[in-house]
Amino acid sequence: MSIKVGDYEVKRGLLYTKTHEWAKIDGDEVVVGVTDYAQKALHEIVFVEIPQVGKQVKKGDVISAIESTKAVSEVYSPVDGVIVKVNETLKDMPELVNKDPYGDGWIAVIKATRIPKEELFTDEAYAEFLRSEALKSS
Repeated sequence: MSIKVGDYEVKRGLLYTKTHEWAKIDGDEVVVGVTDYAQKALHEIVFVEIPQVGKQVKKGDVISAIESTKAVSEVYSPVDGVIVKVNETLKDMPELVNKDPYGDGWIAVIKATRIPKEELFTDEAYAEFLRSEALKSS
């Protein structure tokens, strides 16, 4: 299930950041990736910097960078914790972020010590945020 906002998909059941990352919370583990909006804004992704397993992160820290034919964009942690798993497949297939941003294009799993849910968007709130961003740019 998802919410359509123009050409963009917002997957239900995830939390989102203002910088267009998504977070899937499963107990104290949080899977992180970039949203459909972010991957479409970047266009053709050619490289994903794989985060370092074991790295301590705080909400807002840079955990990765994504390079496209257009630009380089940083990926920020939505939670505090330790990176416990990374998507090694992205080394050879960075285009998975374009093809399946909410699935096979995930970037990292963080074992969270703090999940600031009050600072993250619900799916509905993120969809509204995208709508307001679209109005600003039109």
